[in-house]
Amino acid sequence: QVQLVESGGGLVQAGGSLRLSCAASGSIFSISAMAWYRQAPGKQRELVAVVTDGGKTTDYADSVKGRFTISRDNNWSVYLQMNSLRVEDTAVYYCAAARGYYRVFGMDYWGKGSLVTVSS
Repeated sequence: QVQLVESGGGLVQAGGSLRLSCAASGSIFSISAMAWYRQAPGKQRELVAVVTDGGKTTDYADSVKGRFTISRDNNWSVYLQMNSLRVEDTAVYYCAAARGYYRVFGMDYWGKGSLVTVSS
Protein backbone atom coordinates (compact mmCIF):
# COMPACT_ATOMS: atom_id res chain seq x y z
CA GLN A 1 0.00 0.00 0.00
CA VAL A 2 1.20 3.49 -0.92
CA GLN A 3 -0.09 6.83 0.28
CA LEU A 4 0.36 10.00 -1.76
CA VAL A 5 -0.15 13.57 -0.56
CA GLU A 6 0.13 16.55 -2.92
CA SER A 7 0.99 20.12 -2.03
CA GLY A 8 2.02 23.35 -3.73
CA GLY A 9 -1.04 24.22 -5.78
CA GLY A 10 -2.50 27.68 -5.90
CA LEU A 11 -3.17 30.75 -8.01
CA VAL A 12 -0.53 32.01 -10.41
CA GLN A 13 -0.46 34.52 -13.25
CA ALA A 14 0.08 33.36 -16.82
CA GLY A 15 3.77 33.17 -17.57
CA GLY A 16 4.60 32.43 -13.96
CA SER A 17 5.89 29.32 -12.25
CA LEU A 18 4.69 26.88 -9.64
CA ARG A 19 6.17 23.76 -8.04
CA LEU A 20 4.02 20.82 -6.99
CA SER A 21 5.22 18.26 -4.47
CA CYS A 22 4.00 14.74 -3.73
CA ALA A 23 5.05 12.92 -0.58
CA ALA A 24 4.96 9.13 -0.88
CA SER A 25 4.83 6.71 2.02
CA GLY A 26 4.15 3.03 2.62
CA SER A 27 5.43 0.30 0.29
CA ILE A 28 7.42 2.75 -1.79
CA PHE A 29 9.85 0.15 -3.12
CA SER A 30 7.02 -1.55 -4.99
CA ILE A 31 6.56 1.52 -7.20
CA SER A 32 7.63 1.20 -10.82
CA ALA A 33 6.52 4.64 -11.97
CA MET A 34 5.30 7.92 -10.55
CA ALA A 35 3.36 10.52 -12.44
CA TRP A 36 1.38 13.71 -12.46
CA TYR A 37 -2.07 13.78 -14.05
CA ARG A 38 -4.46 16.68 -14.37
CA GLN A 39 -8.17 17.13 -14.91
CA ALA A 40 -10.11 20.27 -15.68
CA PRO A 41 -13.91 20.50 -15.22
CA GLY A 42 -15.66 18.78 -18.11
CA LYS A 43 -12.39 17.35 -19.39
CA GLN A 44 -10.87 13.89 -19.27
CA ARG A 45 -8.02 13.20 -16.91
CA GLU A 46 -4.74 13.32 -18.81
CA LEU A 47 -1.20 12.25 -18.12
CA VAL A 48 1.06 15.27 -17.74
CA ALA A 49 4.42 13.74 -16.85
CA VAL A 50 5.84 10.42 -15.70
CA VAL A 51 9.14 9.27 -14.23
CA THR A 52 10.26 5.63 -14.46
CA ASP A 53 13.34 3.41 -14.19
CA GLY A 54 14.26 4.63 -10.75
CA GLY A 55 14.12 8.23 -11.88
CA LYS A 56 16.33 7.71 -14.92
CA THR A 57 13.70 8.31 -17.58
CA THR A 58 10.93 10.86 -17.97
CA ASP A 59 8.16 11.57 -20.44
CA TYR A 60 5.77 14.45 -20.94
CA ALA A 61 2.56 15.35 -22.66
CA ASP A 62 3.19 17.38 -25.78
CA SER A 63 1.27 20.30 -24.30
CA VAL A 64 3.74 20.72 -21.43
CA LYS A 65 6.98 19.55 -23.01
CA GLY A 66 9.70 22.13 -22.54
CA ARG A 67 7.76 23.91 -19.79
CA PHE A 68 7.26 21.28 -17.07
CA THR A 69 9.85 19.08 -15.37
CA ILE A 70 9.14 15.99 -13.29
CA SER A 71 11.69 14.73 -10.80
CA ARG A 72 11.99 12.24 -7.96
CA ASP A 73 14.20 12.38 -4.89
CA ASN A 74 15.81 9.61 -2.84
CA ASN A 75 12.80 9.42 -0.53
CA TRP A 76 10.43 8.66 -3.42
CA SER A 77 8.83 12.06 -3.36
CA VAL A 78 7.93 13.40 -6.79
CA TYR A 79 7.88 17.00 -7.95
CA LEU A 80 6.51 18.91 -10.89
CA GLN A 81 8.19 22.19 -11.73
CA MET A 82 5.82 24.19 -13.92
CA ASN A 83 7.18 27.15 -15.84
CA SER A 84 5.65 29.47 -18.44
CA LEU A 85 2.19 28.59 -17.18
CA ARG A 86 -0.79 29.14 -19.44
CA VAL A 87 -4.47 29.58 -18.67
CA GLU A 88 -5.14 26.18 -20.24
CA ASP A 89 -2.92 24.59 -17.58
CA THR A 90 -5.65 25.30 -15.02
CA ALA A 91 -6.75 21.97 -13.53
CA VAL A 92 -6.67 19.74 -10.50
CA TYR A 93 -3.31 18.02 -10.53
CA TYR A 94 -3.03 14.49 -9.15
CA CYS A 95 0.02 12.59 -8.05
CA ALA A 96 -0.10 8.90 -8.97
CA ALA A 97 2.01 5.76 -8.64
CA ALA A 98 2.03 2.41 -10.43
CA ARG A 99 3.22 -1.04 -9.34
CA GLY A 100 3.31 -2.43 -12.87
CA TYR A 101 3.42 -1.19 -16.43
CA TYR A 102 1.22 1.87 -16.19
CA ARG A 103 0.47 2.09 -19.92
CA VAL A 104 -1.39 -1.22 -19.66
CA PHE A 105 -2.54 -1.49 -16.06
CA GLY A 106 -2.85 2.18 -15.18
CA MET A 107 -1.96 3.78 -11.88
CA ASP A 108 -2.59 1.94 -8.61
CA TYR A 109 -2.39 4.79 -6.12
CA TRP A 110 -3.69 8.34 -6.26
CA GLY A 111 -3.43 11.47 -4.20
CA LYS A 112 -6.45 13.66 -3.52
CA GLY A 113 -5.34 16.37 -5.93
CA SER A 114 -4.13 19.96 -5.79
CA LEU A 115 -5.80 22.81 -7.66
CA VAL A 116 -3.70 24.97 -9.94
CA THR A 117 -5.37 28.10 -11.30
CA VAL A 118 -3.62 30.20 -13.92
CA SER A 119 -5.02 33.67 -14.47
CA SER A 120 -4.68 35.76 -17.63
